[in-house]
Amino acid sequence: MLNGISMGQYLPGRSPVHGLDPRTKLAGVALAVPAVLLSNSWPAVLAVTLWVALGVGFSGVGPGVYWRSLKPLWLLLLLSFLLQALLTPGEPLVYIKWIKISQAGLVQGGWLFWRLSLLLLLATTVTFTTSPLRLTNALEWLLAPLSRLKVPVREIAMIMNLALRFVPTMFDEARLLLAALQSRGADFTRGNVRERVRGLVPFMVPLLANIFRRADELALAMELRCYQVGAARSRMTELRLNTLDYAVIAAAFSLLTLVLIWART
Repeated sequence: MLNGISMGQYLPGRSPVHGLDPRTKLAGVALAVPAVLLSNSWPAVLAVTLWVALGVGFSGVGPGVYWRSLKPLWLLLLLSFLLQALLTPGEPLVYIKWIKISQAGLVQGGWLFWRLSLLLLLATTVTFTTSPLRLTNALEWLLAPLSRLKVPVREIAMIMNLALRFVPTMFDEARLLLAALQSRGADFTRGNVRERVRGLVPFMVPLLANIFRRADELALAMELRCYQVGAARSRMTELRLNTLDYAVIAAAFSLLTLVLIWART
């Protein structure tokens, strides 16, 4: 489950999506998220699905990479679909003892599965095509008005940057630890549920210890580099919008406008 590319990892490339300004990507996602959540008709579904498919297609990242990175989350998506299908009241289509699946439940489960899948693809596309440093600069720029209210914008952006960098690190630590335990004869696929949960203890304890060790090393490295809260810092590259960026933002805004119009009709 932990093999392959981790969600949140940056993959360098020269695709059109890689070349977009990070502020454009965040604006596109911010406009696409309500469009996904408000879509309740087939034209809106097709338009939003096409928008996400274009982003994934022009990202330069193969479908297999998306599948491997999101593989641990597909089980949660299927579970959410099953819960909606089983717990939504309505005329039952399948009735076996205590299992009752209604048509309304299947429809609601399908809508939830579709929405969550698109949201995950949007988030993964942004992290695959945007380096953590550029993403942090974009977040800091977008949150800059809050600095007038004494909000520590730079520190918030730094925390988000560290969190994004820590996700692949956590997966790498888990992958190495799991391989080490399996080489010593550990087996997490046998026994009942209680035995499997108990078998995870030798895995979780050293994993948490390694994560805390990495965090301590990071804090020490920041101190050695004289990092200070609130200090003014310069940037190596300035963010600039080009024609393609404006076109993408206009298209995302048009998409949300169309979805709102279809939702009212």
